[in-house]
Amino acid sequence: MAPNPGFPIVLDVKGWTVLVIGGDEEAAEKAQRLLEAGAKVMIVSPTLNETLRSLAASGKVIHRGRHFRDSDLDHAILVLNTVRGDRDFAQILLARAREKRVLVWSVDYPEASSVTMPAVVAAGHMRIAVSSSGVAPLLSGFMKEDLERILDDEFAAFVQWLGELREQARKNEPDAEKRRALLREALDGFRLLGKVQYPNVWLEERAKRGRGGKGEAS
Repeated sequence: MAPNPGFPIVLDVKGWTVLVIGGDEEAAEKAQRLLEAGAKVMIVSPTLNETLRSLAASGKVIHRGRHFRDSDLDHAILVLNTVRGDRDFAQILLARAREKRVLVWSVDYPEASSVTMPAVVAAGHMRIAVSSSGVAPLLSGFMKEDLERILDDEFAAFVQWLGELREQARKNEPDAEKRRALLREALDGFRLLGKVQYPNVWLEERAKRGRGGKGEAS
């Protein structure tokens, strides 16, 4: 199956039910992100890890202590399947979700998903999604870690200041062009600068390809 870059969007899940299948660390991480986005989270799993047990005990998530049933999809707009090592279940879940017009993501099985889950960098109000279209998900994780080091607390404060400046401009300046000019001036000089450092194994491979190409040309 050829990689599909998809059509990137941000889904507003606030107030909507999202189903999470599984009870391990992956499920806990997704549940917490969904709660931060304002979703109503339902966990379906016979067992839960400590984090999810705490969330269920506090009433922050709804827990169904059993295996998945088709009826679990009835009121959901999205289902996140964190169960690993069960391709057959992922394929069945995709078919059921399509029947009920529910979006589905299955960990490790992009071919059994209707949406992809990019690595997300959070810095204050800023969100940056990193995706390799499922080709190299580990690389996305490495890039996420590096971007998180670059986009530190000062960057988050800068984004917050820009938001406050924009709100002030909307209140005090009725002319749209002048507002845009003000915000452009505030960003004058901002650059995100960086350099990619490649691993030796790739540099060696690139050198081999270069030598091979020269040989074929001659």
